[in-house]
This record gives sequence, C-alpha cells and structure tokens, in this order.
Amino acid sequence: MADQTAPVTTTAAPATAEPTTLWVERTGTREYTGRSSRGGEVLIGSQGVPGRFTPGELLKIALAGCSGLSADFTLARKLGDDFDATIRVSGDADRENEMYPQLDEVFELDFSELDEEARERLLVAAQRAIDKVCTVGRTLKAGTKVTLSFEVDG
Repeated sequence: MADQTAPVTTTAAPATAEPTTLWVERTGTREYTGRSSRGGEVLIGSQGVPGRFTPGELLKIALAGCSGLSADFTLARKLGDDFDATIRVSGDADRENEMYPQLDEVFELDFSELDEEARERLLVAAQRAIDKVCTVGRTLKAGTKVTLSFEVDG
C-alpha cells in the first residue's frame, strides 16, 4: 500500500531535545491512529465512531491543552502545584465552508482563596502567558500555510 501521509516533524522545547516525528496510519474503515516517536497515540475516526476523536475535536483539544500548558506555571505559582483546572472548548463547524469560524474556551479555576485584586492580577498574568506562548492559539489566530504532497508507489 502506498504511503500517502508523510511524517511531520516538529521540534519540542528545549532546543536540545530530539525532534518528534508525527504520523497517522489507517487502521480501519474511516479510522486512523495518530502516533508520535515518543510513543503517544490518539485514535481518530468519523463522528459517531466510539472511542475515537474527529480531527475537529482534536483541533479543539489541542487549543485547550495548549492554553492550559501555557498558563500552568503562572497559575501553579499562585495556586500551588496541585491546583484543579478544566478548560472547556467548543465551536460549531460551518459545514458549507468546512471550517470552524469561532472556537470558545472556558478556563474553570477555583480562586476562592484569593481576594478580588489577586484574582484579577492572576487572570491577567494567565491571559498574558497564553497569548505569548500558546503556539496552537497563536497559529489559529494568525493562520498558517499548509502544504500537502503525495508519495505513491507505481
């Protein structure tokens, strides 16, 4: 079978780390498994396939995960390393244009131990961290060039 999905290489921080290779393999009818050279796996499938994420759901999860990781140090410094956080992300697809015109994130945090001024400072610092280092969010906001090529046998 022809290899139609070329591996994508990204460089993870720190700069001295080995590049991570990413690829997707077809594992069944309308089912794929995303893999990384670090051993990670994610199950991908069409809407309604049990135990699978759609590509659009993975995009949303990537955004929420990036926001969480980007703000984690800032939040942990004030709330402690064991703070709880949930980032909900939603956005309906525009099926006519096959895109997500808007994605909405809601960061759920417990600030009950902080006074109003400390809450506001922490929210500003968390937003600043996300705006500065969330690669997924920054890419979505700016747009990106995507190239595709095919490698076929025969």
